[in-house]
Amino acid sequence: MTTGVLVMAYGGPDSLEDVAPYLLDVRGRRETPDTIVHEVRERYAKIGGRSPILERTWAQASALDVLLNANGRRFVVSVGMRHWHPYIRDAVRDLRNRGVTRIVGVVMAPHYSRMSVGAYYEVLAEAANGLPVRGIEHWHLLPGYVATLVEHVRDALARFPEDVRDRVPVIYTAHSLPERIRTSGDPYPTQLLQTVEAVAAALGPHPHAFAYQSAAMTKEPWLGPDAGEVLDGLARAGAPGVVIAPIGFVCEHVEILYDVDVELRSRAEALGLRLERIRMVNDAPATMAGLADLIREAAETAGWT
Repeated sequence: MTTGVLVMAYGGPDSLEDVAPYLLDVRGRRETPDTIVHEVRERYAKIGGRSPILERTWAQASALDVLLNANGRRFVVSVGMRHWHPYIRDAVRDLRNRGVTRIVGVVMAPHYSRMSVGAYYEVLAEAANGLPVRGIEHWHLLPGYVATLVEHVRDALARFPEDVRDRVPVIYTAHSLPERIRTSGDPYPTQLLQTVEAVAAALGPHPHAFAYQSAAMTKEPWLGPDAGEVLDGLARAGAPGVVIAPIGFVCEHVEILYDVDVELRSRAEALGLRLERIRMVNDAPATMAGLADLIREAAETAGWT
């Protein structure tokens, strides 16, 4: 009996030509208006013409592979994307071909929502087609993840002159979701604030705020406050600069490289604010070690060891 580990992420286009079919997949095969395709394509053009999410996710998977199999090969690790190649279904097929008979899934998103992480496990369950599956639903308070964030926030603050550093607020951000999740009791907003509280407690007294970013281009209300609006308020209050800490994301992709590094930075410059972004978690050793422990625990709980 062989246990597979499927590391899952959202996916992103490999080229500008892939933007339209990628959006078609994201939108459930509904055609995307040309204006939106053009705008999204322009965003990817400004960050190098493609998404680096697949390479970053493979780096995370490779780190987990080393940790999980340090004392003899027990796990087969692969990568599957929800909305682009290699799709989750293709990764499951690959794991089957490699002799896997059960799967532990982990989504590279620390905070659970039925609309996000929950959707990954629905896709995985369908693709598994009878294979036993265990999923790690959230890891927003994983000590290694929190420790990584604390280290990266401190590093970003250290880029500011010492005489203003204590007055530079940190804006913790996460991907917005439709406002309607609040009425369903979805844990996403609460888990985000729990991460903020954990990081803030470890840092000690320091000004900070929380905001959502990257709301979709729809008429439906999305969760707020918006990061841009929070940035505006801090500028009016006389902040000497700002650190952006995207705690809801673990690697660089368009929501980081464009939404923060291009759009939000440009807004900060127009306000006369210096903006520094923390390094992303990526395959940070402390976070990967914690996730490896969660994977082992899930396998052991299922009796797969």
